[in-house]
Amino acid sequence: MKNAAYFFITTISIVITLIYGKTLLIPFVFALLLWFLVRKIRHLLDKIELIKKHLPSWLKNLFPSLIILTLFGFISRILLANINTLANSYPIYEANIEIIINNINQLFNINVVESLKAHATDFDFGIILKAIFKSLTDLLSNAFIIVIYALFIFLEEVNFSNKLKAVFPENEQYEEINNILNKIEGSITNYIGLKTLVSIITGAISYIILLLIGIDSPVFWAFLIFLLNYIPTIGSLIAALFPALFCLLQFGEFTPFLMVLFFVGSIQVIVGNILEPKLMGNSLNISSFVTIFALSFWGTLWGVTGMLLSIPITVIMVIIFAHFESTKSIAILLSEKGKIN
Repeated sequence: MKNAAYFFITTISIVITLIYGKTLLIPFVFALLLWFLVRKIRHLLDKIELIKKHLPSWLKNLFPSLIILTLFGFISRILLANINTLANSYPIYEANIEIIINNINQLFNINVVESLKAHATDFDFGIILKAIFKSLTDLLSNAFIIVIYALFIFLEEVNFSNKLKAVFPENEQYEEINNILNKIEGSITNYIGLKTLVSIITGAISYIILLLIGIDSPVFWAFLIFLLNYIPTIGSLIAALFPALFCLLQFGEFTPFLMVLFFVGSIQVIVGNILEPKLMGNSLNISSFVTIFALSFWGTLWGVTGMLLSIPITVIMVIIFAHFESTKSIAILLSEKGKIN
């Protein structure tokens, strides 16, 4: 009974901390992911003998960090320019709502469209675009905090091994904890790397299709598709739906809408069901139900950001739980086939 009470109190405390501390925790989690990514690039650079011998560790950390930050800044400028273009054009899209409603009315001949028509004047596409703009602005403002966190994590990395040995003086304990940390790093960097590759492929092909169809600001929609692909299961569905609905507003007819829905949707199906499983394999070792539950749980706590981070956080939990007898049963339940290493 005592154990159950302690578990309940601890769980409630953690959830409350996650909710009210998200302003601090979210940038910290992104900083950790950035650290994992830079370490992965550093390990790849170390495979080149010349770099391994002659370049110091701080320079090998600085080089990939600068590349990532420069790339992020470049993408941000392009995205903001695209959003401004969309915001300036929204009166044209708003006018097309009337055409869409008339087309639906003629096609289905249903009275319910009249009630939608009555509320059409209240629809302001600019509000949606401003909300998207605000989200990206918030991300850019958090970028500075993320970089600061990452910088101090890199500085802490130098003495982390010594601190770990001091906390766990027995060699067996130290090796076990070190093994857990290495496994977490390997799983997360592998997931981020492969997911990024798959998302780039999906976004690039979608960009070509959207450009050929003639959608406004195809770079913005391609990046949105790239980003939403990090959200498991529902991300690919939303990624195909958003530009398709926008085509409906832009052109005021169903043909471009159906073309985007079909072609972009087909890419999502092919990449998501054929390419991604071959690349990922069973490396994540998380059941489908746990994936959906984690998506819902972290989405409820941290919104879209929580959805993006749901899989990396769950992977870390499974690895940690698997290394302790008291929590090994939880890791088995979270795993895909009940097998844990």
